[in-house]
Amino acid sequence: MLARIEDRFRSNPIVLLLGPRQCGKTTLARMFAAGRDAEYFDLEAPADRSRLAQPMTALEPLRGWVVIDEAQLQPELFPILRVLADRRPLTTRFLLLGSASPDLARGVSESLAGRVALVPMEGFDLSEVGTKSLRALWWRGGFPRSFLASSDEESRQWREDFIQTFLERDLRRFGVLVAPMALRRFWNMAAHYHGQIWNASEIGRSLGEAHTTVKRHLDVLCGAFVMRQLPPWFENLGKRQVKSPKVYLRDSGLLHALLGIPSFAALEAHPKLGASWEGFAVEEVLRLTGDREAYFWNTQGGAELDLLVFLGGRRFGFEFKYADAPVVTKSLHVARQDLKLRRVFVVHPGGRSYPLNEWAEAVSIRDLRTRVEKLL
Repeated sequence: MLARIEDRFRSNPIVLLLGPRQCGKTTLARMFAAGRDAEYFDLEAPADRSRLAQPMTALEPLRGWVVIDEAQLQPELFPILRVLADRRPLTTRFLLLGSASPDLARGVSESLAGRVALVPMEGFDLSEVGTKSLRALWWRGGFPRSFLASSDEESRQWREDFIQTFLERDLRRFGVLVAPMALRRFWNMAAHYHGQIWNASEIGRSLGEAHTTVKRHLDVLCGAFVMRQLPPWFENLGKRQVKSPKVYLRDSGLLHALLGIPSFAALEAHPKLGASWEGFAVEEVLRLTGDREAYFWNTQGGAELDLLVFLGGRRFGFEFKYADAPVVTKSLHVARQDLKLRRVFVVHPGGRSYPLNEWAEAVSIRDLRTRVEKLL
């Protein structure tokens, strides 16, 4: 990740590191700052907020590297940064950190367009923790404090505390004024729709809220990078195709906490086991391929594809099966023919990868990075 930040700085005066709270952004930024003797501002610290009360006065004399943590807490910084980034010769580069709030993204798009590179950051993935830790990563999720907890119970308690503080404190600091209990009820309901087609009217009826209110709740949680809307792909195929998104919780550990699943053994017997695996594997794939050209596909007739990814103009399909020996289904044949897929990968938790036919392969999630890197 440090190398990725350095690469973005080669062509941009400002880099914005975006990700959910507690995913490790501050630790990474302090590592970056320590290696460059950078000036560091943490806008959660009263002293640093006071230093930046007059931002032009504080920032204009600085040279070299400047890191500003939780930048969304002071949106008036962005016009100042635009002016400083346009100086020639360029004397200062800025690393900004933000908790993926809609306010931060809007401030960047309005003030820093053409001057900033966005670098998304999440918690640990399988390549970072190692394939031997697959089960722990899936069960606990990728937030560092959850994954590194000394016991499953400590991890579960951390996730419960995170959910509470995220809803009661963090979102309010970003300007979200929805009652925490209302968002908690919505988030719990959304966990039960994990991996399913989004139906705002149905969820609204269950919660006693308008579908427009439910849509705003979803936008808030997606804007904070704790949920994902996977858009549908549709084209003129002569078939009725689904045009509503799928929804996922982006961290599997938070999903299990919201569903009230007490242990991995309980997960293995839970009706959301397959959906949990699908969401976990979707995130692993999208970290490798990026999510700008990623979709799912579904028809009213029942044909579907869990994930459609465009890479270099070519179409690749991914299916996610919690099975030791997945097979090519009729639905997958239809998807391959209708969507003209170059190749299909059926991702499973087993230990072996093997071809299913001339265009499909069963891929162990342990081998996923190697397979995807060959496509890039």
